[in-house]
Amino acid sequence: MSAGIHTCALLGRFEDASVAESAATLVPYLASRGLTTLVQQSASTGLFGDQVAVVEDQELVARAQLVIVIGGDGSLLYAARLVAAHGLPLLGINRGRLGFLTDVMPQDMISCVEAALEGRCDSDHRPLLEACIVSPGQEDRRQLALNDVVLSKWETGRILDFETRINGRYVNTHGGDGLVVASATGSTAYALSCGGPIVEPDLDVLVVVPICPHTLSDRPIVVSRHATVGIKLHERAGTRAQVTCDGVVLGELQPADELIITPSPARITLLHPPGYNYFRLLRAKLHWGRGSFDHKR
Repeated sequence: MSAGIHTCALLGRFEDASVAESAATLVPYLASRGLTTLVQQSASTGLFGDQVAVVEDQELVARAQLVIVIGGDGSLLYAARLVAAHGLPLLGINRGRLGFLTDVMPQDMISCVEAALEGRCDSDHRPLLEACIVSPGQEDRRQLALNDVVLSKWETGRILDFETRINGRYVNTHGGDGLVVASATGSTAYALSCGGPIVEPDLDVLVVVPICPHTLSDRPIVVSRHATVGIKLHERAGTRAQVTCDGVVLGELQPADELIITPSPARITLLHPPGYNYFRLLRAKLHWGRGSFDHKR
């Protein structure tokens, strides 16, 4: 990423005390460097006075050259959807719980923002997925996802029966609570809790992971990121299913519908601190290693 940044966007849930605390430290620093800081109208709390410009989302993504996200991974997923079509780099300051995507710790915030402004951060380009619910006689419903697209049972205690196809070829008929289709980035999110593998983010693959499958032989599979995954719900009395993209509801899936998941041409750029190491991040977040020497590598 090149230097010469003069306008930043600051995103976060500023009503959260920890997010507000970091923002209150960062905004004066950005002002001291002569930068314009933009915040969303929907997130304006009067916390920053005249040190920020409050703008609509369209203006924010049109003017910003760097987006700084303060919060957890959910906040960064929201920011990714907001900027996906605009190629803006994202720097995540972790004020959440896990922080696989927001990987800058609060105590390192100023030094990492300085590195980003000077073009010294590591750039990491991540592809997105696109989910589409195709319904007879209705307009297609579409949404982007950085982490995953999830089919899950909704307002019911009954299992779902559904079938999957990959590139039009029949794969399996599943019984269970649903299915996670995750990017390599999303392999450490919901898919991991369902027994899926951890995938290095720069691999061009998808992980297809059943949620609480009715048969133990229904196992996760790894396919090309360029594959098209099709899912159709079978008729079963008293069951309802919904589709979510990075936790945001896309809509209900009916037996007459088809959920189609394809690679999106859109990509986002994550900025990491200089010397970023994915495996060191895994050790820190998943508490791997047995001694102090392990954590210093």
